[in-house]
Amino acid sequence: MSDSALRASQLTMARYLRNPGLYPPPAGVEPRRLRIYQDLVYNNIEGFISGGFPVLRSLYDDTGWHALVGAFIDQHRCHTPYFLEIGQEFLQFVMRDYRPGESDPPFLAELAHYEWVELALDIAEEVLPPAVAVADVLQAVVRPSPLAWSLRYRFPVHRIGPGFRPLEAEEPTYLVVYRDRTDKVGFIEQSAVTARLLELVRDNTEGTGHALLLALAAELELPDEHILVHGSEQLRQFLDAAVVLISQN
Repeated sequence: MSDSALRASQLTMARYLRNPGLYPPPAGVEPRRLRIYQDLVYNNIEGFISGGFPVLRSLYDDTGWHALVGAFIDQHRCHTPYFLEIGQEFLQFVMRDYRPGESDPPFLAELAHYEWVELALDIAEEVLPPAVAVADVLQAVVRPSPLAWSLRYRFPVHRIGPGFRPLEAEEPTYLVVYRDRTDKVGFIEQSAVTARLLELVRDNTEGTGHALLLALAAELELPDEHILVHGSEQLRQFLDAAVVLISQN
């Protein structure tokens, strides 16, 4: 078989495996073998997606779920050969290319993103530096953890499940998802104010916790004392969870 004929045969097989109901199988391959290849491709990809997005999977019946996964296999072109990155490819598909149907929840893309963040933090290779004990977090220079992501969603994605499926977005949901020093992934629900505080921490290079909170109070036009009391408690919670770190520079 010539190189061009081999390539044409491979492309025919690939198209068939992506969507057996739409494309014809390659000539000369018995149906039993085709079915084996078809099951291997689909079951491997579906298994990784189901494992990476368990809450999303629980919201679909089998027919709807297999239709969604089938659309991903047929329509999306992955840019990585690694199975661990299938979840990221699936997320890109539902966020950019997929057109939701009547059976898809309105929070599909946001819930998929939230579940992917948990997976991404779980397998991230970054290692947190040793903890630094501080008596007063207000006098310390705080910086962000590389294993903490501050997020904003239209839907309360951390509460969604089979028993709670909101149809419309309400107030914005602010979350920080993080991996702590025991390598456990968790989240903290935030207010808009604490989310802004983490933005200030993210951009911080030399300001103490006290300075950051004073800047926040000035932005919000609130009394310094109010922000300092509640903000110091929030920074301490973030520090204990390794959402923020103490700079040693």
